[in-house]
Amino acid sequence: MGKGQQTRERIMDIAESSILMKGFGATSIDEIIAEAEITKSGFFYHFRDKNELARALLDRYVDREDELLDDLFNRAAELHDDPLHAFLIGLKMLSEMMGDLPNGHPGCLVATICYNERLYDHDIREKNRVSVLSWRNRFKDTLTEIAEIYPPNEPVDLDDLADMVSTIVEGGIVMSKALQEPEVLAKQVLLLRSYVKMLFLPRSH
Repeated sequence: MGKGQQTRERIMDIAESSILMKGFGATSIDEIIAEAEITKSGFFYHFRDKNELARALLDRYVDREDELLDDLFNRAAELHDDPLHAFLIGLKMLSEMMGDLPNGHPGCLVATICYNERLYDHDIREKNRVSVLSWRNRFKDTLTEIAEIYPPNEPVDLDDLADMVSTIVEGGIVMSKALQEPEVLAKQVLLLRSYVKMLFLPRSH
């Protein structure tokens, strides 16, 4: 990584941390350049304005989340050939990962943009919507494969169930922060795992 790229990444790291902590509107270019120890022209060399910075942050965040989910659920699939059991293993691993974060999850950039969407331009709001849809489609594909082998024990819309994964994680992050109890997020993911297990595993008679 060249020096210019290192500076760009440092700007983004500082900005993301500040935005997750206090929001986009309360994060100023002046404080970013002060912490990054660069000039204002140095900032504008990398980003035309705050919205361009926000676009770059969102792209990076979604790419990292996708990479994390790919790695986690691919490893789970290597541990079990059955799609349901592989998904359950993946959710267990996700819970453990969330539980191992020493200070809890720092927050979700996608959710932060939703909370303050009037501060962002249309391109960023649309990019945010598309990223959430991509997570729906990711989990819908897995759940469809599961449902073909294990018909659900109760009527369920697989789009809604796919959204539930993101809903549980986002809600768990909020609850963990509100209660100042980092373990809440991990426990919520385990409850989701229990629900998926009860929904698809054949009931014993």
